Amino acid sequence: MKKVLVTGGSRGIGKAITEKFLEHGYEVAAPTRQELDLLDSESIEKYVQAHKEDGFDIIVNNAGINDIHEIENITDEEIERMIATNLVAPIKLLRGFTESMKQKKYGRIVNIGSIWAVVSKGGRCVYSATKNGIHGVTNTLAVELAADNILVNTVCPGFTMTELTVKNNTPEEIAQISANIPMQRMARPEEIAEVVYFLCSEQNTYLTGQKITVDGGYTER
Repeated sequence: MKKVLVTGGSRGIGKAITEKFLEHGYEVAAPTRQELDLLDSESIEKYVQAHKEDGFDIIVNNAGINDIHEIENITDEEIERMIATNLVAPIKLLRGFTESMKQKKYGRIVNIGSIWAVVSKGGRCVYSATKNGIHGVTNTLAVELAADNILVNTVCPGFTMTELTVKNNTPEEIAQISANIPMQRMARPEEIAEVVYFLCSEQNTYLTGQKITVDGGYTER
């Protein structure tokens, strides 16, 4: 049975990814914030040391923070928090867990990016920087780990109908956003999970280093 690590696996896209792997018989670790605090270097190191022997076959770096502010209003704390969660923590986890993949000559890594790493809009300066940065990690590791049969890709979701989307937007706002998407609707979390699952499954034997945008055509307008 293959073992999967999914960060941010308790809700939204992360929850759908977790459920998809469980549905197909994978053993999934989706640590809580108490188990793995991505803002705390010591917590990350403790988690790596405690689980280094678990031999994760698949890692999905899904957890992320998106504080939306124009450049002059973003605080130092928000800058540091987004960079730490969205970029630094995934690098540290991959540093800790890829060695066992190399030993087995097998691994699949998916970094969750964003449409805001493909296009952007006001208020996303740091968030877009981190999501472009995580694809830089994908680019490098795809080359670095290919000889060990480890495939590394980025999936960039567009607007997705998660609990947070419903909480943060009125039905009218959701309708307005949907009207700007060629498919005329937001993605379902399960649709993002399907793409992630394919990239990590036995069906993917050659696709690596790619930035795959799942957005209903939004970035093609």
